[in-house]
Amino acid sequence: MAPRAVTDRVGDENAPARDDGAVAQSPRRSDPVVDTSEEHSAIQESPTVAAAAALGGATHTSGADRSSVDAPGDASDDVHPPTPEIAAPSPVSRETSLPAASSAPALEALARPAKTRIMTVSNQKGGVGKTTTTVNMAVALAMRGARVLVIDLDPQGNASTGLGIDHPNGTPSTYDVIVDNAELAVVGANVEIPGVPAGQLLCVPATSDLAGAEVELAGVVVGREFRLRKAIDAYVQSREGEDRVDYVFIDCPPSLGLLTVNALAAAGEVLIPIQCEYYALEGLGQLLETIELIRGYVNPAIVVSTMLLTMYDARTKLAGQVAQEVREHFGDTVMATIIPRSVKVSEAPSYRQSVMTYDPSSRGALSYLDAARELASRDPKPNTE
Repeated sequence: MAPRAVTDRVGDENAPARDDGAVAQSPRRSDPVVDTSEEHSAIQESPTVAAAAALGGATHTSGADRSSVDAPGDASDDVHPPTPEIAAPSPVSRETSLPAASSAPALEALARPAKTRIMTVSNQKGGVGKTTTTVNMAVALAMRGARVLVIDLDPQGNASTGLGIDHPNGTPSTYDVIVDNAELAVVGANVEIPGVPAGQLLCVPATSDLAGAEVELAGVVVGREFRLRKAIDAYVQSREGEDRVDYVFIDCPPSLGLLTVNALAAAGEVLIPIQCEYYALEGLGQLLETIELIRGYVNPAIVVSTMLLTMYDARTKLAGQVAQEVREHFGDTVMATIIPRSVKVSEAPSYRQSVMTYDPSSRGALSYLDAARELASRDPKPNTE
């Protein structure tokens, strides 16, 4: 249907409106012409505006919507219905259609382990989700009643950033623990997260100084691989009873150097994130060989208790093939939960948050919550070899 013409009477601003609904208005430069035809009404009631009204303004209007909503003049006030107020843009990107808080799941308490579980999150291949898994699992458990300690053993300090901890050079950090035998209670920082009581989640941050720790310990012949174990044992013993620490997560660097050896020597369990790509499988074999060496010479009690498939892309056959191969080879060690690729998981660190607080209703947050539930329900497998 052809749009109706707008009456154009130059020099007469008080001309009456036509009977067919067109608006008479002078073509001044400052006032755009308002078209009240059926086609314009279809633009005014576009899905974008309807969604904005339904969400209370959480969705931005397009350029065409704004021009119709904001058109000045008395005629537009008579023709257009009241428009809901458009809220300011949120720092949370719009992967989901609703604000995260409105659909966040209820926080249920998870069962606490009988004793402290010390877990090294390790894989010498970079970019497989070690730090992301450490941060989000720790926050998910802490938000549901567990007492958690995160030890950032990566000189990049990404786990510290993800938990909102400042870590410039000179900050008390894991460098002081490894090199100067500092106590964890002294260098640990409280992580402030809404819904988590103070002292429920602690982080021992890392600084770039940690990169030189291996060089400084090169001359130490005896005991250098047990520096972290000594500190963790002392801290755990100082918090026995109901105040005990439930989980200790050690975020390792992407290497098999002295820092990773310290982490493996201190832990009872190893959690291995596995990216659903071929290169991750190559690195997995090397890591397992290193763990066998650690078990034989340094820590006989260590066991690979958990493997978590990360960055799963259901659109590719390769991801499914990798997941199937890992499950066939390692069986129940592999978690049933799979972490999908998610924009929200990648965005959260830029706001110094975990995805659990950045967008609790996103696919990534819900997947890590399921992984935390599964981890809490699992009993650590003792090493019987």
